[in-house]
Amino acid sequence: MKLKVLLRVIGVVQLVLGLMYLFIPMKFLAMMGHSVPEPDIAYPLGMLAARFLAYGVGMLFIAREPEKQLFWINNMILIQVLDLAVGIFYTATGIAGLSHSGFPMFNATLFIILLTLWRPKAAAGTNG
Repeated sequence: MKLKVLLRVIGVVQLVLGLMYLFIPMKFLAMMGHSVPEPDIAYPLGMLAARFLAYGVGMLFIAREPEKQLFWINNMILIQVLDLAVGIFYTATGIAGLSHSGFPMFNATLFIILLTLWRPKAAAGTNG
């Protein structure tokens, strides 16, 4: 039950990020305190939004029967590990301040830990 709730929370977070990057990318960046790039960057941010939205819907779907979705749960762990690594790199090099990276890195760490602890065990003979 707790894994299903966690997957739904992650799904909602992905959907919110996707909607913000799709419909108000520059305003969203400004709201978070980031530098606002040139308007043409809205195009790749829109493509990024598509991935957030697809994964958000996917997490909601996966939450229905997580024991059958080990690959996708592990994939989300990978995404969070990469998010955390990027946050650490850009914070350590001084490109992003902790005020920009702290909350996303906390979320990534929390999601990594909980998904790893709560993910279903792979059944013998499966490719999960």
